Amino acid sequence: MNLNKIELLATDFHPHLKARMFQRGVTTEEVETTLRDGWQAKDAKAGTAGKVFVFAHNGEWEGKKFAEKEVTVYYKFIRGKLVLLTVKARYGDSFLKGGGGCANRI
Repeated sequence: MNLNKIELLATDFHPHLKARMFQRGVTTEEVETTLRDGWQAKDAKAGTAGKVFVFAHNGEWEGKKFAEKEVTVYYKFIRGKLVLLTVKARYGDSFLKGGGGCANRI
């Protein structure tokens, strides 16, 4: 399925997922951008897919300033429908784009 043209609805975000997104500082727009423009997550488990994208952050997170935020979205397709599983974020700087890891992170 082509994620470049996917449109997420409010109903695609389970309450538990929305709570984790809020807890980790991830917006719905960042999830959409990660799915559309991100690269494949190398750590996705069998039967699950993942995408990763690095955003400019240039702000604070939990009292520290970070230049970037790396967002990873894990998902799967069930009966042809995209199901979002979880989202995680790492804050740091000098993340390598394209899935190569990063130099400085928390």
